[in-house]
Amino acid sequence: MATNGSSRKQLISSALCKYFAIDPKTFPENIAEDEIASSYLTILRSAKKDAPEKMNDAVLNWIKYAEGFPSDPHACSLALKELNETLADVAVLLGDGFTPSEADVCVLAVVHSSVIGLSNSDRKKFQHVLRWATYIQHNVDFGNILEQIVVEEVEFDFHKLDILLRPKSAVKVEVDSNANKTVQSTKSADKQEGEPSTKKSDTGIKTTGDKKATQEKKKSPEVEAVEKDKDVSVSLLNIQVGLIRKAWKHPSADSLLVEEIDVGDAKLRQVVSGLAKYCSPEELTNRRVVLITNVKPGKLRDVMSEGLVLCASSEDHTIVEPLLPPEGAKLGERVSFSGIDGKPEDVLNPKKKQLDKITPHLFTDDRGVATFKGIPFMTSAGPCTSSISKGTVK
Repeated sequence: MATNGSSRKQLISSALCKYFAIDPKTFPENIAEDEIASSYLTILRSAKKDAPEKMNDAVLNWIKYAEGFPSDPHACSLALKELNETLADVAVLLGDGFTPSEADVCVLAVVHSSVIGLSNSDRKKFQHVLRWATYIQHNVDFGNILEQIVVEEVEFDFHKLDILLRPKSAVKVEVDSNANKTVQSTKSADKQEGEPSTKKSDTGIKTTGDKKATQEKKKSPEVEAVEKDKDVSVSLLNIQVGLIRKAWKHPSADSLLVEEIDVGDAKLRQVVSGLAKYCSPEELTNRRVVLITNVKPGKLRDVMSEGLVLCASSEDHTIVEPLLPPEGAKLGERVSFSGIDGKPEDVLNPKKKQLDKITPHLFTDDRGVATFKGIPFMTSAGPCTSSISKGTVK
């Protein structure tokens, strides 16, 4: 199970030295006997000349968590369960969404002995912890401090990927073809057994196993699952960085504002937003925003709208504000999501309700970073953010 006492402090200190690429021999022998927070500050100042005088509270909390991680088997299992739930929606404990932090290194150093000893059944229960642990070890060189955790690789089903990448019409043809083959095989088997495959109805029209053939022609669960995942992929959205050049009140709706937004095109894009209760036109003018530009254009109270400004909202919806791309992000650049590739739809199909399926997975994390299923909205200059933490985004 996890280590404890001075050996645990030594393990954390050694892991931090590895993370910052510092030789632990350059520190006093009793560094691990100090308060772990003091040890961290000593290491941090050696790694960075401009290190802050006070440690980041979030990092400090995780270091204290690592220092106090239980060693009792039952308590350790409960702690791993909580950690697994924490990691269900994020790649790392702290950082910009996918880069390991000091917090990840400290916690892994302590829980490593518990994770590497998990049985096959427990590995299934703590799969998020296992995924996180292997990811951190892959990105941070621990040297001989921690033994490498080996995860059995699952063979990838390239057939499903092929189905996903092909046009829907091609997928339908294959499914229908397979269904027809199944029906033909059934007919042949029936004939070999001497059973009639057709019969005449009272009207004299030949009928076959129409009901069975229809069932066979239905899409397989695999195809339906692939198409369902495709419909809720954020890659369908064309999310771009924009700058509001001008904003004014909607002429016939008190709750609406109209904005002219620059996304790098020759023509400004006109968008109608329900922000009148939360922002004035003056506050929005010259503000950078993030907007979906491939929604179907349409009129809102007789005014044309050609996009959707994405906003964060507090839990009680009393505070709503547009997401803010970082300074340095280029106008018109497309927001990306690590590990999610794909070409956006030219225009979203309202009948498929694609946007309605995607927006429930958009939210801001505890640091106000906008995310899709925990993956940050990223630009060339960094993530898109909001002053509203743990809020919904739509």
